[in-house]
Amino acid sequence: MIADTRTNAGVDNISSYRKLHLLQSPGERMLAVATAGNLSVTQTALAMVAAGIKLPDSAAPETLQTVPTLFRAAQLLGHAMASVRASINTPPTPAADALNVSASMLLGGQIAGGKMGLYLIYGQGNFIECGPDTPYLQIGELKYGKPILDRALRSATPLSEAVKLGLISFDSTIRSNVAVGPPLDMVVIPRDRLTGVARRIEAEDPYFRDLARRWSEAMASAHKAIPDPTWLNAGMETAPAPKAMSAVG
Repeated sequence: MIADTRTNAGVDNISSYRKLHLLQSPGERMLAVATAGNLSVTQTALAMVAAGIKLPDSAAPETLQTVPTLFRAAQLLGHAMASVRASINTPPTPAADALNVSASMLLGGQIAGGKMGLYLIYGQGNFIECGPDTPYLQIGELKYGKPILDRALRSATPLSEAVKLGLISFDSTIRSNVAVGPPLDMVVIPRDRLTGVARRIEAEDPYFRDLARRWSEAMASAHKAIPDPTWLNAGMETAPAPKAMSAVG
């Protein structure tokens, strides 16, 4: 899981906030939550979950430290997100409707006794799970980095290769969207280890800079190696020549 740290409320109000949050109990659980969208919604929702939420079918408040399954953790976060959005829009007013309260989260990791999983949680509280036919999930700014993942990432991709593809995807997004920027926070969680490797990647990180340079060079070499359209020159050769024009003043 990788998340940038840039947030903005307009071009003249840009700041940095951590969007990747880790929760680890050695030997018992390793969870990661990434957030996107309205910062007040996601921060309030995380604070509610940390304090404890009592769902309709629970006997006592639950937190990410106490839920028995990853699915239950997704339910808690979804309930918190929906509650925050509802509180902002209650009672409905034009001012409330004008607020951009869109938000989403990624929840991934593993709890002892359960399988590793990854969920995308929407602001309305519902969520979907990542499966074999969907080897990755994204939130926030999607379009610039998505083509790289679509072309290269598969369920059977080795973990180290997946990390590399994720960083290439982020490099492409950073180049094309000023709303996304370093430092990046990343965590790599191997299956059945109940632990993870966390790293903050600054703009001057040697590996990230080298990766970005190599990817740019590889793309330049690739497009130069592709033949030019054969029909383009032929079309130009058969096109009628422009008529001569003159003017007398």
